[in-house]
Order: sequence, then C-alpha cells, then structure tokens
Amino acid sequence: MPNLLAFSLLFLTLVSAPPFVFSQMPHYPPSVSQGPGGNVPTTSGDDIQKAQAQAANLQRQAEIRRDTEKMLQLTSELKDYLEKSGQNVMSMDAIKKAEQIEKLARGVKSKMKQSL
Repeated sequence: MPNLLAFSLLFLTLVSAPPFVFSQMPHYPPSVSQGPGGNVPTTSGDDIQKAQAQAANLQRQAEIRRDTEKMLQLTSELKDYLEKSGQNVMSMDAIKKAEQIEKLARGVKSKMKQSL
C-alpha cells in the first residue's frame, strides 16, 4: 500500500509538472523570437539595422565630401594670401584658416576610419 501511494504521488507530480515548467518559460516581446534551438533569442530587425547602417554610411560619405570641398576652398584661400603677402609675419586670419584646415582634415580622417 505504501508503494502504491508513493507511485501515485510520483505519477501526479510528473503529470502536473509540464504546465508548471511551461509557465516558467521566458516571454519575449513581439520583435524578438526564439532562435533555432529555442534557447537563443534572435531579432527580426536585421534588415532594418542593415538599412540604418547603409544610411549612416551614405551620410558619412556626404559629410566627407562636404568637408573635403571646404578644405579645398580654405587651402586655396590660404595659398592666395601667402602668395600676395611677401611678409614673414602671418596674420591671425591665415592662422585661423590653417587651424580650420587641420580640424577638417582630422574630421575627414576619423570619418573615413568609421566607414571601414
């Protein structure tokens, strides 16, 4: 009789276990689904992320072109100024243009590294 009681308790435990186990499964938001094994969550927005990366890359390229054109303009202005002035002393305007060129060059360099 004690064996029958133990067996019936074991049977009831096993039968009632699946609803308890399933109630403890994690609930993911709608944008996240379970991966092939059911253990690793994967996002369904990979295409959205790729599109955003491409848009950011296009914007970065446009900024590189804009900054390069500005550097060309400043460089030609600085060159014209240096050719016209035969002095050994630089004006503050020429120094500021040289600093702007340097700042733009560093920005272009860092943006080009980001696109790799």
